[in-house]
Amino acid sequence: MNIRPVRNRKDYKAALRELSAYFDREPEPGSQDGDRFEVLATLVEAYEATRFPVGAPDPIEAIRFRMEQGGLTVKDLVPSIGKPNRVYEVLNRRRGLTLDMIRNLHRNLGIPAESLIGA
Repeated sequence: MNIRPVRNRKDYKAALRELSAYFDREPEPGSQDGDRFEVLATLVEAYEATRFPVGAPDPIEAIRFRMEQGGLTVKDLVPSIGKPNRVYEVLNRRRGLTLDMIRNLHRNLGIPAESLIGA
């Protein structure tokens, strides 16, 4: 199979070039090409995770994204956060999310709790 570790940018670019050949027609899992594709993808993912970490999203941005995604209004957040004025305070960052709000937003709107907790 002759696959090398992805240790630096040069190795990363070489692995990406090899992977790109499979993007138009992904190989059959379990085949020799399929195994090569899977190993290369795993190496690239591991390199990207260490070199280009993605931080947790901002909780308010996560709520705004869900609102945009679902066509939701402030009124739709009332069951999860409280009265409209409370929703506006949270969205304008004048009031933080409580644990109950986080639970409700997760349960009612499917926003991942990890996104609402923030870092």
